[in-house]
Amino acid sequence: MKRRMYILIPTLRETKATFRDMLLARIPDHNIHILAKQGTQLGDLPEANMFQKTDVFHGAELGLVIGGILGVLVGVYFLYFPPDGLPIGMGIILALGLFGAVFGTWVSALIGVGVPNSQLTRFEKSIEDGQLLMMIDIPKSKIEAVSKIIEQRHPAALNKGVEPTMPAFP
Repeated sequence: MKRRMYILIPTLRETKATFRDMLLARIPDHNIHILAKQGTQLGDLPEANMFQKTDVFHGAELGLVIGGILGVLVGVYFLYFPPDGLPIGMGIILALGLFGAVFGTWVSALIGVGVPNSQLTRFEKSIEDGQLLMMIDIPKSKIEAVSKIIEQRHPAALNKGVEPTMPAFP
């Protein structure tokens, strides 16, 4: 399972050097995401996309659970209080639960796209001040090695910790 490591770097030049060292540490470039102040030209650095910048995954997960529960509850209601003239069986619970889960996921993901990533709120001030945030998605087994590289080769970079879990669809 992968973890997301957060590193604040003061300059673009230092960010490029850190990125090169991450590639040398055999971290694929698609597992590295850079978030900078709007208008910053990153050049060939991989910019964070919508999935890293927004709460789309968190919203989708929440919608899946809430929509599924509400769908099952509506199905149970229809099972005990069926509309006049409609024969309703146990399948209504499954069907409405599935519909609720799918609909809830879709709606919540659409809402999540418009909401900034809640994991990044602690970095907002630093990014607005001109620092760059490097997010690295790495296996748990590589965290210590990457931390040592950053500590030894890039003392200006601040290791801001590791997110305990990653979304299933990074």
